[in-house]
Amino acid sequence: MIELRNVIKKFGGRMAVDDLSLTVPPGEIFGLLGHNGAGKSTAIGMMLGQVWPTSGSVFVCGHDVTAHRHAALLKVGAIFETPVFYDYLSGWRNLKILSAYSAPTPPERIRTVIDWVGLTGREHSKVRTYSHGMRSRLALAQALLPRPELLILDEPGDGLDPEGMHEMRRMILRLHRELGLTILLSSHLLNEVEQLCTRFAVLQQGRKVFEGTVAEVRTAPGKVLLKTPDFAAATALLRDRGLITGAAEKRFITLAAGRSTAEVARALVSAGLLVEGIWQQEQSVEDFYLSLVKTPPRN
Repeated sequence: MIELRNVIKKFGGRMAVDDLSLTVPPGEIFGLLGHNGAGKSTAIGMMLGQVWPTSGSVFVCGHDVTAHRHAALLKVGAIFETPVFYDYLSGWRNLKILSAYSAPTPPERIRTVIDWVGLTGREHSKVRTYSHGMRSRLALAQALLPRPELLILDEPGDGLDPEGMHEMRRMILRLHRELGLTILLSSHLLNEVEQLCTRFAVLQQGRKVFEGTVAEVRTAPGKVLLKTPDFAAATALLRDRGLITGAAEKRFITLAAGRSTAEVARALVSAGLLVEGIWQQEQSVEDFYLSLVKTPPRN
């Protein structure tokens, strides 16, 4: 549904996106992570034909966005940057006007998307009376009007309270499950990405520094919690035998490649050191992301 091939974008002398290649297959919820200024919005702008790449190719729904923008975006819905509405008009009237910019939309379709996002009963209220969460729902309704096959959401939970984020997450999962939409989700909310996405990429200073599945991150060799009365002696022994590569906070160890917690426990007990407990710590997306962005990307 989305393919970026060696895309570069420069604004004057500043490199915003540096040699980015990315593939999002149909039916996936794909996350795009990165700090402010990492290049996420620029990448999405190029996917939507609002920003032209300096070099490289951007394909959406099988079409080159630069050469065939209309065909590429025909089945795409998007929330990009901060959605703007006419506050003095109702939610219904906003959807009717905004949809007319691309193609007339029958009332039945407007009614359907309003129901999908949970605004039924408030669709004829003026937008200035809407809460931040309701405005987010209205933005999602606008993105759904063209019956999209691909939904691109740039920070959909930005500014929402915990209840609002929960509702947005529930709607995204429902859209994916019941309508079979492919969804690209850009966010700085790592917990949301972990709960929603099957695969994600991390951008740092315009470069892709990781792409893989949430499952791979969770099961990757991470910290092991070791509880022993003499942590220093235990880690010295384990290092000497090549079982660990690191230790931290007087309780965590990092296993060497191919080593297991059972081997660690066996070595310590054989040496007469007491092992009170040893547990593999599942790595969260947040832990992985923070460890990744602490290291500057290679030149």
